[in-house]
Amino acid sequence: MENKTLKMNANDLVAYLQKPAKEFTKADIIDFIGSHNIRMLNFMYPGGDGKLKTLNFVITHQEYLEMLLSCGERVDGSSLFSFIEAGSSDLYVLPRFSTAFVDPFAEIPTLCMLCSYFDKDGQPLASSPEQTLRKACRAFREVTGMEFQAMGELEYYVIKPDEQVFPAIDQRGYHESAPYAKTNDFRTKCMSYIARAGGQIKYGHSEVGNFRLNGLIYEQNEIEFLPVPAEEAADQLMIAKWVIRNLAWREGLNVTFAPKITTGKAGSGLHIHMRLMKDGRNQMALTTGEERGTLSEAARRAIAGMMDLAPSITAFGNKNPTSYFRLVPHQEAPTNVCWGDRNRSVLVRVPLGWTAGVDMSALANNADTSLTTYDSRLTTEKQTVEMRSPDGSADLYQLLAGLCVACRHGFEMPDALEVAARTYVSVNIHDAQNAAQLQELAQLPDSCAASADCLERQRAVFEEYGVFSPAMIDGIIAQLRAFDDRKLRREIVHRPEKIAELVATYFHCG
Repeated sequence: MENKTLKMNANDLVAYLQKPAKEFTKADIIDFIGSHNIRMLNFMYPGGDGKLKTLNFVITHQEYLEMLLSCGERVDGSSLFSFIEAGSSDLYVLPRFSTAFVDPFAEIPTLCMLCSYFDKDGQPLASSPEQTLRKACRAFREVTGMEFQAMGELEYYVIKPDEQVFPAIDQRGYHESAPYAKTNDFRTKCMSYIARAGGQIKYGHSEVGNFRLNGLIYEQNEIEFLPVPAEEAADQLMIAKWVIRNLAWREGLNVTFAPKITTGKAGSGLHIHMRLMKDGRNQMALTTGEERGTLSEAARRAIAGMMDLAPSITAFGNKNPTSYFRLVPHQEAPTNVCWGDRNRSVLVRVPLGWTAGVDMSALANNADTSLTTYDSRLTTEKQTVEMRSPDGSADLYQLLAGLCVACRHGFEMPDALEVAARTYVSVNIHDAQNAAQLQELAQLPDSCAASADCLERQRAVFEEYGVFSPAMIDGIIAQLRAFDDRKLRREIVHRPEKIAELVATYFHCG
């Protein structure tokens, strides 16, 4: 990587050390700490509730710092995960140097690092979120010879007092500019902080959802990331949610990633884009011949796997009862198991992928004489497919692991291409005139309890190759069934006061 590229990197460690984060060593971390007067060290790791936990250390001398970086520390696993018993609860947390970033909020100069869990035998904890995803990606590589990459579209609402000036049009906030959008500055500040923490951001914008309620403005925003190896994608999303919440708290705002916060208004999803890479090249679309720009066989097999396992993927990506108030017709959220091109009514969407082979930049900039050659490499890497069912309640590591398993499963299904052909739709499936086609499609679960049933039926696929441990699957099923919400959506759909109580309960999920 060229030095000028490294110097432009928002992460202070990358810019100082002049190397990519994945190459950081213990010596690099010690060097940065010493040269930047870092006084505190934070270990951070996801708990069973999907939130980042933090362990603080004050750096008193170099020997202690070296011990922390080499040995990590003990934590109480039973307080972090429901599947770990108190009688054998001790775990180790070891920092991953590649995740290091300077805490943008700390008054005392502080370095943060994400950690991996290890068991009493010094082995990676099989049921930990990060290790589950790592095993899924390893199995995917072994079966397909490709790397599974992902990126998230992180949607959330920002809530602040109503200013009663330049009112935005209800549910028409998509890409709105100031002064009609009131929280754009907050979003761009979040993006800057996330980038400093290592996040690879694609863009940010205001989203469709906006409304006024009880003297408050609710504005929906989205920050979308660039595709990276799935393990990195999960880490980046975890840190991004932590950054957004911390910045909101410090600026006197409230934010929520909840799937649904009121009826009749847009819910917040966590759409996941995926692509398959081999030898540094995207394998999702054909780039030559008469079929240039169409999805490759590999992409269609991956989609078929997601079609087959879609009902049980909700167990990882739709974790509380409000998730199923979002997954209803006519809300740009999927309800049926199908896929299509540029179609926002489907479960898996194939977005535009710059596959036309046209130099649009030259057409837009006809006065720029430097645009003499068209470099197709800049565009052929951009094709992805997007899973639209997950939301902010998701366990990020479980979700990406589940999607990785599903895509691998497509390569192992003998009828994958037939399944892909059968589940493809080219119409808005919620239109009444398309009702016949809708009847032929499988449906997503309508409750946490139904999601648990789906996972129970399909658990063998997720447990294959040792990706999801049986204990983890048992724990997920038990958590989902504990909501006892099998009839909830039907019982309270017309009772706004009950929906408000439900929203309040899960307002700060994930």
